[in-house]
Amino acid sequence: MSLIPQTINAQCVATQDCATLGYTETSCSGGSGVKCPFGNKWACFKTDAEVCQKYGFTNVCSGTGQVGKGESCANLYKQCDCQSTYKYACSGTGYSGGSGSACNGKYTKCTCASGYEWKDGSCQKQVLNGAQGDLYYCNGTVVGVKTSDMDFYVAMKDVGMITWADANSRCSSYSFCGNVKGTLPNKDQLLSIYNNKSAVTSLLSTNGGTKMTENWYWSSTCIRDRFGNCAYYIVSVSGGDVYYDTTYGDNHYARPVLTSW
Repeated sequence: MSLIPQTINAQCVATQDCATLGYTETSCSGGSGVKCPFGNKWACFKTDAEVCQKYGFTNVCSGTGQVGKGESCANLYKQCDCQSTYKYACSGTGYSGGSGSACNGKYTKCTCASGYEWKDGSCQKQVLNGAQGDLYYCNGTVVGVKTSDMDFYVAMKDVGMITWADANSRCSSYSFCGNVKGTLPNKDQLLSIYNNKSAVTSLLSTNGGTKMTENWYWSSTCIRDRFGNCAYYIVSVSGGDVYYDTTYGDNHYARPVLTSW
């Protein structure tokens, strides 16, 4: 027996298996990669976006009103957020919906329901002023009413049972709203009130006014005698009768009307 140990020789043989070597793709986008020398497989280079996506940067953040939140990686973000102007949910009393497109259910502005207006970032109760159909408003309060057959508004209350001079003075200085002044109605206007009494009474009662008194009312219309003296017509709201009063000291009711606005 030989005393020389037997030597076993090991050989390193290079593998020719592409998959084992990491060549697993059939092709690379734009030819960005290395082809396996032993076959038709490729080892593709990762794009910046693919590398970023691997680490959780998966959002483009290009939707309506969106911005990326936090750091970006190849223009990708881990989370998207909305621009600060998209802050209104547009729901609740006075709201009818959002204006424009939404970002995560919020809008830059809201549309308001009837009777509300967009002001200071919310739908607020609309404060009406001036003529609004059959109603005349002053800072949201009805101060005059009319029907479609009338081209003037009737004040919400009488100014008293007084002489013609006082009636003319009080009606002329009566304020419907600020500098918008009334006047003493003429004969035809009082007859128009009588002819539309039912509708006028309803409008007055439903808007906080008082109905016309069933009595005589002063008008601004006069009839002159042969000496040029003026007698002012009075009209009965009760029966629609027309008469004239030659005694200015008599007391009759008076209610202002608004003829221009």
